[in-house]
Amino acid sequence: MADAIVATAFGGPEVLELVEVGVPAPGPGEATVAIRAAAVNPVDHKMFGGLFGSEVSRLPMRVGLEGAGVVTAVGDGASVAVGDEVIVHGGGAAGLYASEVTVPDAALVAKPAALGWEQASGLLLAGGTAEHTLVATGVADGDVVLVHGVAGAVGLAAAQLAILRGARVIGTAAPARHEALRGYGIEPVAYGEGLADRVRAAAPDDLSAAVDTIGTDEAVDVSLALVADRDRIATIAAFGRAADAGITLLGAGPGADPGTALRAAAGPELARLAADGSLQVLVARTFPLAGAADAVRFVQQGHAGGKVVLLP
Repeated sequence: MADAIVATAFGGPEVLELVEVGVPAPGPGEATVAIRAAAVNPVDHKMFGGLFGSEVSRLPMRVGLEGAGVVTAVGDGASVAVGDEVIVHGGGAAGLYASEVTVPDAALVAKPAALGWEQASGLLLAGGTAEHTLVATGVADGDVVLVHGVAGAVGLAAAQLAILRGARVIGTAAPARHEALRGYGIEPVAYGEGLADRVRAAAPDDLSAAVDTIGTDEAVDVSLALVADRDRIATIAAFGRAADAGITLLGAGPGADPGTALRAAAGPELARLAADGSLQVLVARTFPLAGAADAVRFVQQGHAGGKVVLLP
């Protein structure tokens, strides 16, 4: 048996409960993983909140899409071995707010020894999304890129990966975050009234590309005003405006490019970069597994300043 968090109804964090669940023996191409850390993401609440459907047949719903742990059992033909340290995300894995899970080995990426459990658990969802935004906008050496919401997990990953490509990054964030962001080589500007003018002052020539991680009208409008080629504007959040604005919509939801294969393929390289310090994963706070509802509430505030992680 394992401890796991389930949503007993569709709603807010109050519907989450800690229960005991069985852990299936791994079948062919599967592995059982003892979870050392599980990341909390905004999409988790969207799922049990009913944004993607509220069919009663889906209840009780297991929660959690990324984590990291140690392989404890394997099925025939699995690509991992007992004792391997792994990062778990994608490939059909779900329900990772738990002490132990059985998942397809397609969901597993080797965890470098130098990468901590908490950082590993929060790497692949944001990192894969960030990589997708940069591929979709063609960011390369010499580009000047505007990242909206650069202090968030996806924004910070996108900025770091863009800089590794040789791009210059201007990022929107609250002033309280600016000093820390400069340490990454990011040029921060405050969002709010006058944003377009502040970005123009930082980059007098047109921007090469823009990545929007927050979905506000301000982010879309400023991107459209300052990036000449709309094919080089991507959003993961402006679902209501992307089609009308003629910009690229990425991720889940109607009309979006999920980039499933691209994001999965990025996993090993993201792990390597995180292990050698080239890509940093900030952990803002940890909670015990039983504190999952409080962890979700903390994420919902929108100003965590890094990844929020459950420790089973």
